[in-house]
Amino acid sequence: MPNTKFTNLDFDQIKTQIKDYLRSNSDFSDFDFEGSNFSVLIDTLAYNTYITAFNSNMIVNESFLDSATLRENVVSLARNIGYTPRSKTAARAEVAFKLKLSPSNPPDTVELRRGLVCVGAVNDSSYTFAISENVTKLVVNEGDALNPSYVANFENLPIKQGTFITKQFKFDNSLDQKFILDNPSIDTSTLHVYVKKDENTSGLGIEYFVSDSLNDVDQTSRVFFLQEVKDEKYEIRFGDGLLGKKLGSGVGDDGVIITANYLVTDGESGNGATSFSFSGNIINPTTDSLVSVVETPNVTTIQKAQGGGNIEDVDSIKYYSPKRYSSQNRAVTARDYEAIIKNIFPETDTVSIVGGEELDPPEFGTVQISIKPKNSTYISDFTKSRILSQLKKFTVSGINQKIVDLKILYIELDVSVYYNFSQISTEETLKTKVINSLTQYSKSVNFNQFGGRFKYSKSLQVIDNTDTAITSNITKVRIRRDLKVAKNQSAQYELCFGNRFHVEASGRNIKSTGFFVTGESSMVYLTDSPNADGVTGTLAIVKEIDNQQIRVVSKSAGVVDYIHGEVKLTTVNITGTERDDDIIEIQAFPESNDVVGLRDLYLSLSVSKSTINMLRDSITSGDEVSGTQFVRDTYTSSYSNGKLIRE
Repeated sequence: MPNTKFTNLDFDQIKTQIKDYLRSNSDFSDFDFEGSNFSVLIDTLAYNTYITAFNSNMIVNESFLDSATLRENVVSLARNIGYTPRSKTAARAEVAFKLKLSPSNPPDTVELRRGLVCVGAVNDSSYTFAISENVTKLVVNEGDALNPSYVANFENLPIKQGTFITKQFKFDNSLDQKFILDNPSIDTSTLHVYVKKDENTSGLGIEYFVSDSLNDVDQTSRVFFLQEVKDEKYEIRFGDGLLGKKLGSGVGDDGVIITANYLVTDGESGNGATSFSFSGNIINPTTDSLVSVVETPNVTTIQKAQGGGNIEDVDSIKYYSPKRYSSQNRAVTARDYEAIIKNIFPETDTVSIVGGEELDPPEFGTVQISIKPKNSTYISDFTKSRILSQLKKFTVSGINQKIVDLKILYIELDVSVYYNFSQISTEETLKTKVINSLTQYSKSVNFNQFGGRFKYSKSLQVIDNTDTAITSNITKVRIRRDLKVAKNQSAQYELCFGNRFHVEASGRNIKSTGFFVTGESSMVYLTDSPNADGVTGTLAIVKEIDNQQIRVVSKSAGVVDYIHGEVKLTTVNITGTERDDDIIEIQAFPESNDVVGLRDLYLSLSVSKSTINMLRDSITSGDEVSGTQFVRDTYTSSYSNGKLIRE
């Protein structure tokens, strides 16, 4: 018998193996398999073997978390290690509005009922936003006795995108029941479960709380367990009398009527809503009747909708479930924090965790968290508070967590592209190609992450390889940090670039966009003057008079550490910025054209802020036969160009 391979999943190979096996038998040694009807039987055997082998292979693959592809199997395997996939998450916003009530017999208080409050717009779509609990406010008179103006102020009102649904079940001890929430688009963080004795009992009953750990659960604990089942739906499970209180038969408080309240949401689609229109119900809590409102209130957006996320996909479950299992529901290591924060805030793109002992100066007992959201740069204070509040359940006692704004180190390029004129259609077309190449390169694994790397030679290759018409390129490198200022407040600022600065003795190594300070009506800028040691320098605030002529506003506005790449501004009151988002762009020139991002610096290649200059290569294009008329019209160095203002 020939050596047979039983692992082949190729039809032709299986067919060949069957023929080889038959030829090993003396009765078929000279048989012509291809020229006889016997070939049909061999094809049938090979096909059957192929299907069986394929199915067996798939069954084995679906038995392991790494290789499983079907969502039901991945979810089931994750469940074995105590992981519940994240549901859809509702986008959250903060709004404020003032209700003007009829002056005739106004109530003392008004109540904004649970449910629909506002309709928010995202692009051309509308989404409902709701509250989970009734909100009561006092009615005040903002006028006088002769001309009363009764209003109720709803300030800093948190709203969630979606619609609240109520689902009721009846427990029957004689049946093997499953309590499945019908809608796959629920936000499980909004789920509230109540149990009452029977239908005749008023109210919702006693609330049961979700448990994702058995550490504090005993036979009297009023808890329920949540797990994903078929078709991305979720199932509620109750205790068995040993782990968690068992539902009874209507005796005492161990009731049979189960009520589940939850929010059905559109997830990620609700992010970005900035304008809202009021659609809520205002009730007089004394009479339980609608309150007459003089006019529809104008809704002010305090915080736009963000934080919405879709149901966790298969790849995410396979990646995070082992990490969550290893964390054992506590945040100690950086990986623990990464897994937990991703679950709390699904809009997280990437996260940096730095222990306080690594900070300068050290902050022992502190964990510094920096989060890059998927579709924006910063997260709001409202979202920070929510994340920190939910983190408390997982953190070790005595450890203080703080979320800091994302620190982005931008790479900007000043590119001079030389091209052969005879090989292009238009200069603008070639320029567009270069921009597209750099844009694609900016999305590579080298960028858009904490601790990223910019390799100068790679960027040159990207540009040169864009088109055969490009003969060469001369590229300068700048690095930039954006300073978020506190307007009209005396404050100190510090920016770390994490890369050594190039130092020109004449100064102007540090450049900025314009801003305004107290006592000056003209726009001012930052510049530097190196000390004699070339290691440190002094920051100055100056304003431009004419033709690069400057007047010093403050000759000692801060210090520069060229070695460590740090810029420190002493106390200054900034009243406004050239940009309309309270940002001052501060740039420097790196000593090395290869730039690295520190552990807490998010590295990004900014193509939109880069400069692309298209230059005709006169020699290659045939305009000149030699380089006798070479003119150096561009800077070939990445270092300072001597200008005062950042361009």
